[in-house]
Amino acid sequence: MALMITDECINCDVCEPECPNDAIYMGVEIYEIDPNKCTECVGHFDEPQCVQICPVECIPLNPAWEESKEQLHAKYERLTATK
Repeated sequence: MALMITDECINCDVCEPECPNDAIYMGVEIYEIDPNKCTECVGHFDEPQCVQICPVECIPLNPAWEESKEQLHAKYERLTATK
């Protein structure tokens, strides 16, 4: 699954620079995560970096984007192939 940021976000700005896929961006009111770019840090780290650093724990799995570890890894490979 991709991750998502809930409305408990306090816009502290710590998650955005931690994302290795540039999936986190400032939305209209709070930060958001592009599910097409989010790999839960698969391929980069053992744990999602944004979840680890979030002070208010507002980054759960996005139930609308169910993906297996294999699918997340394939997404990681597609994203890094263009870099």
